[in-house]
This record gives sequence, C-alpha cells and structure tokens, in this order.
Amino acid sequence: MGWQPLDLSDVMSVMRADVARVEDRLREEVRVEFPFVGEILQGLIDAGGKRLRPLTLLLAARPFSYDIERLLPAAVGVELLHTASLIHDDTVDRALLRRGRPTLNSIFSTETVILLGDYVFARSAMMAAQTMNPRVMQVFASSLAHICDGQLREIFTARELDQSFDDYRRRIFGKTASLFAGSAEMGAILGEADEPQIQALRRYGENLGMAFQIVDDVLDLRESTDEIGKPAGLDLRQGTITLPTMLFFELNRGNGHYAELVRRVVDGRGATDEDYATATAVIRESGALERALEIAAEYVRQAREALRIVPPGEGRDLLEVLAEASLSRTR
Repeated sequence: MGWQPLDLSDVMSVMRADVARVEDRLREEVRVEFPFVGEILQGLIDAGGKRLRPLTLLLAARPFSYDIERLLPAAVGVELLHTASLIHDDTVDRALLRRGRPTLNSIFSTETVILLGDYVFARSAMMAAQTMNPRVMQVFASSLAHICDGQLREIFTARELDQSFDDYRRRIFGKTASLFAGSAEMGAILGEADEPQIQALRRYGENLGMAFQIVDDVLDLRESTDEIGKPAGLDLRQGTITLPTMLFFELNRGNGHYAELVRRVVDGRGATDEDYATATAVIRESGALERALEIAAEYVRQAREALRIVPPGEGRDLLEVLAEASLSRTR
C-alpha cells in the first residue's frame, strides 16, 4: 500500500490548489450583466460545498496522465451542470432554502428562475465543449439526460408508496449518481486511461453517487435544518419516497398504527406539522436509517472494488478515501 490519507480533509489538502482553480473559473462563468442577479449566482457558487463532482473528475485522472489545464473545463462544467440542476430542482420543489441560503425561487418569479437555470446549463455545456473531446461531450450530454430523467421520475412517482427498490435505484441514479459516474468517466477519458480503466472508474463514480444519495436521504430524516442547510424532513412533506421510508414499511409491517400515520403523511392530505414530526420520529426509531446506511456502505464497497484495476498509488488511495467519506458526512 502507498501513502494513505486519513479522511476527506486530507484529500482536500492534496487537491486544494487545483480545486481553487475550479472555484476561480466557476466565478468567472456565472458573471452576468445584471448586478443583483450576478450577486445571487455568485452566492450560490460560494455556498457550493466541497465540489465533490469536479473533485471526482480530477481524482479519476490522477492515477494516469494528469494535466489540470486539460481537466479544468470539464471540472467546471460538471459543477455548473450540478448547480443548474439544483436551481431547477428547487423550483420544482418550491424550496426556500438551499445550503442554508435563500433559493432563487424565494426571490424571483418561476419564469425568471427557470431562465437563470437554463443560462447556467448553457454555460456548463460551453465548458464541456471547451475540452474539444467528442467523447467527453457525449458523456456530458448523457449525464444531463439522466439528470432530467431522474427528476421526472421523482415528480411522477410522488406520493406513490408501491415503489420497488429498483424504482428508487433508477430514480437516484438519474438524479445524483449519473453525474458522479459521468464525472469519473470524463476524468478517466481526459487522463488517457485505457478502456477497461475508464469503465471501471465510471462504475466507481456510479456507486459513489448511489451511496451519496442514500446518505442524503438518511440525513433528511436524521438531521436538523441548521445541520443540513435545508428544511429537515422535506422529502416526507413533498411525498418523495426515499429508501428509509421504504425500509420502514419493510421492517415494521406489524405496526399498523404508525404505518398508517406514515402513509397519511406521505399522502399529504390533512397531515399536520405534528403528524410530520411523529412520522419522522417513528422512521428514525424503526431501524430503517441504520439499514439504509448498510446499503450505502455496500455501494461504497463496490466503488472501492471497481478501483482494483486502477494503478496503485496516491491517486487510487485518494479515490478510496473519497468513497469512504461519503458515509460519514453530516450535510
């Protein structure tokens, strides 16, 4: 084994200079002529978290031919694509908070927010085109299509309790894991990895993204608004059926009273704030969150297994730590 970082902070320390390059370019790409709108977009970028998708892209190239100048447009493109999807996501959800800040749709009309999201989508596509790599552009376009598919699945299956795990898996692949998969694949392509390694890194990114979204669904039920930067229990209120809720019904078939309460809350008709609070509490206490985290851990195991074909060394070590860190995050 080569040198092994301890946690995500070590990964960020190694990658700090290159992630800073991504940050600087992101700010350039969201500058617009309308000062107030520009300030809002800059605020979204500044509140952007750990940049896990561009980080995944950069790390996927690191074990191979790593050139930050070649990677930078794609890394910026995937983060802009992610930001644009959040803008549209918040509009669909009518969310008022994102990462602890007011969303665009809490300030502007729906029409304005959709156009702003489209603008950021366009900038992301322009960045992908700057790679001058047709395969990268194809992966980028495919990722966008999958994101839209995932969002549509979420809209059309809202408040439907008779969903299978496979339905959930397809939905979260589209909404979240597809961009992690695409980011890793694009990084490997631009890093000039061979074809089996490119496919292995795509599998790595997909499994990382699946684990990430399952943990996100757990946090929605487990943490407070202050900790996750958006309203806690939002999925239940919107009737979005996530893995913990599915597991609650699987684990508690005999508990008719509480099962009926959760069904009523998911249905949304006549549910009070107290009902939502009680439903959240019973799901927390049912063992469903712990079981969901076990499933997330299996996805992380599969992500690490995919890395076996990657040359050993610091680059592979960093990818392994990134995968493990997805299980321990709190927001």
